[in-house]
Amino acid sequence: MESQLMKMQGLHCFVAGAAYDFRQQTKGDQVKEDVTRALNEMKIEPRQIYSGKQVHGCKVGYADGESGDAHLFGKIYADTDGLITDKPGIALLVKYADCTPIVLYDPKRKVVAALHSGWRGTVQRISQKAIAQMVNTFGCHKEDIFAYLGPSIDRENYEVGPEVYEAFVGFAGRDTIFTPRGTKYHMSMSDANEALLREAGIQPAHIEVDRTSTFDEACLHSARAEGKEYGLNG
Repeated sequence: MESQLMKMQGLHCFVAGAAYDFRQQTKGDQVKEDVTRALNEMKIEPRQIYSGKQVHGCKVGYADGESGDAHLFGKIYADTDGLITDKPGIALLVKYADCTPIVLYDPKRKVVAALHSGWRGTVQRISQKAIAQMVNTFGCHKEDIFAYLGPSIDRENYEVGPEVYEAFVGFAGRDTIFTPRGTKYHMSMSDANEALLREAGIQPAHIEVDRTSTFDEACLHSARAEGKEYGLNG
């Protein structure tokens, strides 16, 4: 599946689902084959591919084509959940199961960021940190930035404990993001991340939210649905 809004802006933003598996922990070298298949499907030949060892944090690494550690299929940053570049020919890969993938793009400055935002990354406002980096480091203007929120787990199937609800204390609109169910809560990751984008000053017309549920959609991997042997979308 692709982001139509990003496609209109000239950015190839592709969600690789259950036909692929980017979880190196369980798939080993097969991950490289799946990366190659994805690039072939997109009909692109980047000069460098970046990914991160994701830790549910808020670090955004600069993919300049030179920095980073050598990896199975390109360059990788340790302890990194976001990637940003202004260099042509660089592909950015974030991996996720039920968390929210976010792509930010300024078609004027040609700056793109790809982010992995689980609930911890959302609490740490990874998307707002990436937007600030786009503005302060690369000279982007917020009114020029487009955002795509990819498929993530839906509210009905994402049950969390009270500690997650408490972690969002002070978060604008917290009680529209969480629905109480007995001693637990059901959370909308899409709503939480969209709220952060709006709060950061991204125009609503520039935000595309794909509400396909990773839990319900057979063509996507889901940690909650698949159990400990879950695969990773990209």
